[in-house]
Amino acid sequence: MDVTVSALGAISALIIAIILILKKVPPAYGMVAGALIGGLIGGVDITNTVTLMMEGAKGIIPAVLRIMAAGILAGVLIESGAASSIAETIVKKFGETRALLALSVATMILTTVGVFVDVAVITVSPIALAIAKRAQISKTAILLAMIGGGKAGNIMSPNPNAIAASDAFGVPLTSIMAAGVIPAIFGLAVTYLLAKKLVNKGSKVVGQDVEVTNQTKLPLFITAMVAPLVTIILLSLRPLFDINIDPMVALPVGGIIGAIAMKKGKHINDYAVSGLNKMSGVAIMLLGTGTLAGIIANSALKDIITDALNSSGMPAYLLAPVSGILMSAATASTTAGTAVASEVFGSTILGLGVSALAGAAMIHAGATVLDHLPHGSFFHATAGSVNMDMKERLKLMPYESLVGIVLAIISTLIFGVFKIFG
Repeated sequence: MDVTVSALGAISALIIAIILILKKVPPAYGMVAGALIGGLIGGVDITNTVTLMMEGAKGIIPAVLRIMAAGILAGVLIESGAASSIAETIVKKFGETRALLALSVATMILTTVGVFVDVAVITVSPIALAIAKRAQISKTAILLAMIGGGKAGNIMSPNPNAIAASDAFGVPLTSIMAAGVIPAIFGLAVTYLLAKKLVNKGSKVVGQDVEVTNQTKLPLFITAMVAPLVTIILLSLRPLFDINIDPMVALPVGGIIGAIAMKKGKHINDYAVSGLNKMSGVAIMLLGTGTLAGIIANSALKDIITDALNSSGMPAYLLAPVSGILMSAATASTTAGTAVASEVFGSTILGLGVSALAGAAMIHAGATVLDHLPHGSFFHATAGSVNMDMKERLKLMPYESLVGIVLAIISTLIFGVFKIFG
């Protein structure tokens, strides 16, 4: 379509979406309403505004289908107890003397193997609270350890954010996952150092914070790891042997084989239902982000940001991490931020001579910088996981932003400055 929304319209779309989300309007509806009103403010009639929104949503559909398929893997990992088994095993291996590192690694591994980052934090939090009470570690320290580990794992996982980047840039999902490994190592190290400094800052864990969980028999660590390992092996066939197993197949197959390995095959349908329930909210939200992306992609805002970057003399590749940061701030979500930035700026980034893998990797890492802002669900879910009040949770934001900045800087150094890969 040869219709252009003014920059004012695109900015209005983002601001309206943020305000509505802060007012507790469901994010999908908030972004759809923002896109519609923004298009009209931007000088486009209602018919063409809706057409732009539909075109944007259409571009998100392949990612939505793959995310729905990923629900089977997520359902198996969470509902079977596999995620809890993996977390408990890692924490026990590290021991309480390295408790903060153990919590970071456990959350990172859970997120890496396909558990949503907020779900990973919630899964590890009962263990974290029990350890923190015994060792007199503050809630601030344990929550940062888990969030930082989750952010590190999130950029090397088959989670919806990686799927969105993979689809938008046409890069194998395993390549996106591998691109996050080195930045994740640095992110984990910074998380641990920051968390250690916060051990005595903030409120301590008290008796009522620690829940006595019903210790049903968890699967063995070896069998718990079957689902993610099978999934990663299937996804790796494309870059290794040019055998293309789409994530839409690899993710559910890994989950099904994992359930069978844990001798829980008869519960597969229950796990699938649970996983679909968890993914449906993300899938619907992404359709909302697609409508917003349709407006921004066809607006003057994209050109203004690109021109500003060029006139400043900064390298062209910086558009990738900067767009990831800006869109994650607007949506308060790694997934939505990655999806919008990839859809809106992907073609421009490629046109500037940045490779598809490099562009996807830098956007993906950039989207972790401000994905924890209060108008998103992650902020509130993580606060609730350790019974932390809002004032204390707000004080944690600069530290988690710093972890995201490290991920973005290392990714930009690797893929933009030195061009080591991609």
